Amino acid sequence: MSDKIATPCNEKAQDCVKRVMQYLSDITYHQIITGQHTQTMEQEELHYIETITGKQPALLGFELLSYSPNINYMDTDAECMKEVTENYGTLKRAWEWAESKGLITFTWHWFSPLGGRAKSFFAENTDFDASKAVISGMPENRAFLSDLDVMAGLLRPFADKGVPILWRPFHEGDGNWFWWGVKGADTVKKLYRLMYERYTTVHGLHNLIWVWNAPKAEYYPGDDVVDIISRDMYPEAHTHTSQSESYYDLIKITDMPKLAMIGETGTLPSAKAIAEEGVGWASYMTWSHEFCTSEKFNTNAVLCELYNSPFAVTKETLPILY
Repeated sequence: MSDKIATPCNEKAQDCVKRVMQYLSDITYHQIITGQHTQTMEQEELHYIETITGKQPALLGFELLSYSPNINYMDTDAECMKEVTENYGTLKRAWEWAESKGLITFTWHWFSPLGGRAKSFFAENTDFDASKAVISGMPENRAFLSDLDVMAGLLRPFADKGVPILWRPFHEGDGNWFWWGVKGADTVKKLYRLMYERYTTVHGLHNLIWVWNAPKAEYYPGDDVVDIISRDMYPEAHTHTSQSESYYDLIKITDMPKLAMIGETGTLPSAKAIAEEGVGWASYMTWSHEFCTSEKFNTNAVLCELYNSPFAVTKETLPILY
C-alpha cells in the first residue's frame, strides 16, 4: 500500500468509490492505470488500441459536451456542430463500459449556461460571468444551478447502479481559455465547491470520485472536497518519461498525500520509468483523435510496449471493483 490517502472526501461515498480509491492507492508507485479519452459513438481510439495491442485500456474517458443544456444551435459553426453531433448518444457507450466493469472518467466541455455562440465553453465565445454564477439570486447563478441539475439527472442512474465515476469538473481551471477559469482562482474554487455541495447534499451522487485538475496551489479548492489531484500535460511528441517534474510540481498544491493522475496527455508516459523511479501517478488518459489514432505523438511500437508492460494495468488485468 502507498502512503496516498484512500479515504474519500465524501463521508457518504458508496463502497464502489472506496474500492476504487483503495485499489489506486495500492498500485501507486508500482503500476499505472492505462487510460484513453473517447468522444464519439464509434470510439475509434478504443478500437485502434485494440487493433494495435490486442488489449483495452483499464480507464475509458467519455465526453459530455453535447449534453450541455444550453448549446446555441442558432449561432454556431460547422466545426462546433461536427463535434456536438459526433458526441450525441455517447452515454450509451459509457453504460456499455460500466457493464464490462471498466473504469470510467467524465470530461465536460460545458457550453456556457447563459449566452454564447459556437463552442461557448471557450471564454472568448461567451460573456457569461462566472464570478456572478457563485452569487445566490443572480441570473448567472440560476443558469449555473439549472445546468448542474440537468447534468445531475444524467449522472443519477450511475449512482443508482453503483457505478463509480472519476469526475473531473472544471478541468484546466487555472487557465483563461474556459469560462470557468477566466475569472481567476477565487471564482473557480467557489464554482467547484458549489457543485460539490449540490451534488453530494442535494442530489446524493455518492458514486463520484472528485478529481481536481490544475497544478497551481492558489486554485486548489481544498482537501475536504477533493479525492484525487491531477493535471493535463502535452509533452514533446515521442518523449516517453515518468513525467516526474510535473508530478512533484503538482503535489505541492496540498500538504495532504493525495492520489495523483495525469488527467490528459498527448504523449504516452513510460510505465517502466514511473515504477522504477517511484513516481506516484496512479493513472493517465491519452486525449482523443490523432493523439491516439496516429503515430504523430506515439509510435505503435511504444503503444504496444506500454500495453504489454508489467508496470501497466489494462482492462484485462483490472480487478472487478464494482
